[in-house]
Amino acid sequence: MGGDSAMAAPSRALAPTSVSRFRPPRFGLSGSRLGEPGPDGDALATVDAAYQAGIRFFDTSPTYGESERRLGTALQRRPRSEFLVSTKVAGEDAGASVRASVKRLGLAVDLVFVRDADESAYPVLDELRRRGEIKAIGAASGDWRLLDGLVRDVDLDCVLLAGQYSLLDQSAAPLLDRCLARGISVIVSGILTRPILQSEKSSDPVAIRARRISAVCERYGVSLPQAALAFPVRHAAVASVLIAAASPAEIRADAALVRQPVPATLWRDPELLRLVS
Repeated sequence: MGGDSAMAAPSRALAPTSVSRFRPPRFGLSGSRLGEPGPDGDALATVDAAYQAGIRFFDTSPTYGESERRLGTALQRRPRSEFLVSTKVAGEDAGASVRASVKRLGLAVDLVFVRDADESAYPVLDELRRRGEIKAIGAASGDWRLLDGLVRDVDLDCVLLAGQYSLLDQSAAPLLDRCLARGISVIVSGILTRPILQSEKSSDPVAIRARRISAVCERYGVSLPQAALAFPVRHAAVASVLIAAASPAEIRADAALVRQPVPATLWRDPELLRLVS
């Protein structure tokens, strides 16, 4: 365990900047790729590498293939109090879905997300929360407007936003502002998109803008993926960034990017501000 604690920099590097009722660690592993076809060993090694890199937040779903079972197998040998697990409701019976997830994981679940607008699940999850069977309830969607409506109407602890708040797209800023005002944590995913990771010459406007942003970042000794991972947490509502990975090397590389400080002067660069906005 000595090596694990020594490498716990990612979560500490992204310390909370505001107060909310439920705040997950700032860097998490999405289990979306842990269920891909292939040997269990690859997924287990990826989770182990994430844990050794200091990641203490693990998100999964019944719809991610073997992700829940593999994640549970990898985490069962770790002290349960040291990490947070989230999953999602699948099917019409929210209670049955949570119980099935707990069985596949072999672990208690801390946070349960409802995807999109299935509001019938919230009363069931609220009862589980009040009984202490889960710690928090969230809504997950790739549509910030849908989440914005839920934030106003449902007693949520957090939201999981796929895309729509990144270096290349800040369309969800109104949602983040509302969440901040209400003490609701925002978790973002879909940060390392193709335009961020690939630098091939493309005429696509988003790719062109990504290359221009990359050129500015390079003047400060910062890579585009490094800046992309650091950008969302500059908004005080953003509690956590989820990164999907399917290999130990991939998650180690992402964790290394998080550890590297981004100069504050980069965020004040006039050209970057123009390109980002």
